[in-house]
Amino acid sequence: MSADDILLEIEDQMQKANEATQRNFNTIRTGRANASLLDRIEVEYYGVATPLKQMSNISTPDASTLMIQPYDGSTLTAIERAISLSDVGLTPNNDGKVIRLNIPPLTTERRQEFVKTANKIAEEGRVSIRNQRRNGIDAIKKLEKASEISEDESRDYQDEIQKLTDKYIAKLDDLLAIKEKDITTV
Repeated sequence: MSADDILLEIEDQMQKANEATQRNFNTIRTGRANASLLDRIEVEYYGVATPLKQMSNISTPDASTLMIQPYDGSTLTAIERAISLSDVGLTPNNDGKVIRLNIPPLTTERRQEFVKTANKIAEEGRVSIRNQRRNGIDAIKKLEKASEISEDESRDYQDEIQKLTDKYIAKLDDLLAIKEKDITTV
């Protein structure tokens, strides 16, 4: 693998880390109904843990309500149980055909907790990006040791990897700022 291939691979991995962090941000409640709140919920369906979004249509009839309409009506109670046991913190209302989740307005304390959660998720993303930096620098050093690139080229590639790291951490910080603003806006 050439040094340029290593750079491309590292940039791709850093981009994936940012995308994963964004997906995790989407699972944090902001006081408005959003179907992505239920992305992590899995329902026991014929002995198999199945993602809720594969078993039902999830819609937002208004800003404070999520409506879950299962494709198979017999799964209503299983879906209701999965939501009750999840960490979403919402109480399902089952009317026999659909399940409604009312999203209550967030208190100041809950908003602060969600901001802390978002910061924790962002730090996990930063760690992932730094791990990619370390992997890339190690790969470049191996090429230098094998005399495939010169010492100067090695230093240049390491500087380039550091620039990529700074760029993707800055993007992640921007995502975090947007999410914090979203959470704290009443």
